[in-house]
Amino acid sequence: MSQPIDIAIIGAGGAGLAAGIFAAQTRPDLSIALLDGARAIGAKILVSGGGRCNVTNVRVSPSDFNGTHRFVERVLQRFDERATTRWFDSLGVPLKEEPTGKLFPVTNSARTVLQALLDRNTTLGVRLLPQHRVKDLRPDEQNFDITTERETFTARRVILATGGQSLPKTGSDGHGWTIARQLGHTVTPTFPALVPLVLNDQFFHHTLSGISHEGTIMTRVDGKLVDRRTGSLLWTHFGISGPVTLDASRFWIIAHGQGQEAALFLNFFPGQSFEDVDRWLSKAGTASGRQTLAGLLSERLPVRVAKILCSYVENTWPPPPGKDRHDENFTDLGTTPLGELRRATRRALTQALTNLPLPVIGSRGWNFAEVTTGGIPLKEVNPYSMASRQIPGLYLIGEMLDCDGRIGGFNFQWAWSTGCIAGTHAAESF
Repeated sequence: MSQPIDIAIIGAGGAGLAAGIFAAQTRPDLSIALLDGARAIGAKILVSGGGRCNVTNVRVSPSDFNGTHRFVERVLQRFDERATTRWFDSLGVPLKEEPTGKLFPVTNSARTVLQALLDRNTTLGVRLLPQHRVKDLRPDEQNFDITTERETFTARRVILATGGQSLPKTGSDGHGWTIARQLGHTVTPTFPALVPLVLNDQFFHHTLSGISHEGTIMTRVDGKLVDRRTGSLLWTHFGISGPVTLDASRFWIIAHGQGQEAALFLNFFPGQSFEDVDRWLSKAGTASGRQTLAGLLSERLPVRVAKILCSYVENTWPPPPGKDRHDENFTDLGTTPLGELRRATRRALTQALTNLPLPVIGSRGWNFAEVTTGGIPLKEVNPYSMASRQIPGLYLIGEMLDCDGRIGGFNFQWAWSTGCIAGTHAAESF
């Protein structure tokens, strides 16, 4: 026999836990249950932010998201980063701001965040049901019949919050999209986002593993610049990571997945053009002719990066037609005195410094992706309620939707905001 529930929330990640709290606060008299397929609720919260959980950012705007900006704006108007800070304070989790604008719990522990969300749901009478993976969801007149691996339920309202496909070991395997499709929703192509990128094994990244520095990554698709962003880049044994790489990854991955020609380029001197850097090298050669090239570059770049770039130009950059490598002093470039640096050599180096091609061959995939790009189109959801425009009584929130934020707490903000709106509206709809 099916158990009757007023509101069933399928998926107990950040968005689902938020929806449970706001629904129960709005209507304490309703029966609310959180159904989750995992053995332990909240695994993805625990591993986020290096185990510290980047709850939100001190400044959040629609431009921080890849999605319909007008839709995102309406969502944030209902529950923004300031509301999030007040809310977590009410949960007993004060937040602290870091220099990047990221907000973390003062305890520096994601466990603090998860436990507060679980405790508030429990205190409000929300039933937490792990190991209840939903196998089937069917509308039946004014209710929904829900079949899980353990038992069946009848719910008057359903909030789908099963997440995307990122970090599948935490339970996000895309199953919720199968349910949504069966109910009549569409799902745009999905790809891993906020994920490290893998470079061709013949590139020099291995020798720089563990080194980070500021840089600008430019993404070109079919020759057209589609994205430019600046931030910290981390060299790794497999390729590149760090905030700027994670943010740029979606553009390369989507284009590559759609069969387009995608290419990434790196500028080691953010905000400076080829002409700026070439002029700097030329003036330095005049002012301090005996200083070595590697020595000069090391004033602005990590020493190992400076040396490897000189070596890279030596080995890969062809001299002008009619010249050989020795004529243009491409050999032992790092130890070349600036005063002896010839124009063609200088310009080849400048090109590498401001527009270095990064030989990306792929990403580290879903197991290392922090979020999913793609999902249920926002046009199929009402931004004022998060209610489905197709199925009465159904709500869609969080990572299930075709909206992803950049790194810095924005995706958790999306979870809290959509969870708040859906939970509140579902409870008010009775």
